[in-house]
Amino acid sequence: MTTPEPQVTAERVLCGLVNGLSRQIDEHLRERAVKLGLTAAQATALRELTGPMTMRELAERMSCEPSNATFVVDKLENQGLIERRPHPTDRRAKLLIRTSEGDALRAKLLELLTEQSPLAGLTQQEQDLLQDLLDRAVNRR
Repeated sequence: MTTPEPQVTAERVLCGLVNGLSRQIDEHLRERAVKLGLTAAQATALRELTGPMTMRELAERMSCEPSNATFVVDKLENQGLIERRPHPTDRRAKLLIRTSEGDALRAKLLELLTEQSPLAGLTQQEQDLLQDLLDRAVNRR
């Protein structure tokens, strides 16, 4: 039996750590979402809806298909948290915009997400470095 090459082992360990962090972040989001009466997908949509954007843009930020984002947006719209408005330059598209209630709930969500975050043990400098490294890895193509 041959021993794995160090690079293969290092990549396996790194992938395991990234997956573990991702699971912790997902669980953290789920727990905070429940406190606000939201699903994890609804919380993700509110977190990612940083300003007016199309369904396609939101779906990309949520890492899902536009049809899945539509289901989530429908729920948020029914709750009065976001609304659809005509796009100013594209007749086929609608802009998603948070309502004042959506703004308030998003602010609460963002506050809750910072409490006991899986990244809270890192300094701001370490978080910035991790962000830079992950950005390089993700956008390396």
